[in-house]
Amino acid sequence: MTPTEPLLARGPAARVAVRPPLPVKMVIAGGFGVGKTTAVGAISEIEPLTTEASITEVAAGVDDLTHTPGKTTTTVAMDFGCITIDPTLKLYLFGTPGQERFGFMWDDIVEGAVGGLVIVDTRRLDDCYAAVDYFEHKGIPFAVAVNAFDGRVEHALEDVRWALDVSEGVPVVVFDARERGSVRDALLVVLELALARTGQ
Repeated sequence: MTPTEPLLARGPAARVAVRPPLPVKMVIAGGFGVGKTTAVGAISEIEPLTTEASITEVAAGVDDLTHTPGKTTTTVAMDFGCITIDPTLKLYLFGTPGQERFGFMWDDIVEGAVGGLVIVDTRRLDDCYAAVDYFEHKGIPFAVAVNAFDGRVEHALEDVRWALDVSEGVPVVVFDARERGSVRDALLVVLELALARTGQ
């Protein structure tokens, strides 16, 4: 058997080249310091592209660092990574900047995305309202992923759903942005939601 044989159809059928995986765009959104950059870095099969800048004294006065005292950088444009789900599908991940002042970039980042993962820190739910409202307004399927900081969450998932006022059709899950498998499972929830939407 030659190295190319597995890539070709056998028998009387004509030779057929194996198709590359279908590229699918997905957005990872949420407030400042909730774990977007960490999630992209944990799952990406390539070295993730980040646009991190140091938090200056001026920015520290604008961005609430109460729950992220060790945070020294922030995303000022976007994060980018990718992960091959299987031979037929490859996710291209775009992380949004979390600060409201960078909101003007969202339309360009989200354009063409099949869905979004909104990461939430239950210690400061107010920070994710803008992301939830954005996806609801655009009609883009999304799931809420509660990041388990320090291995725990502050509130029950149903309480989070109530606080965010999201419908039963929006999955609310717990995940750990540092763990590759956990991030994968959360992204698959969004992917299944998007596929179900296209099948309607």
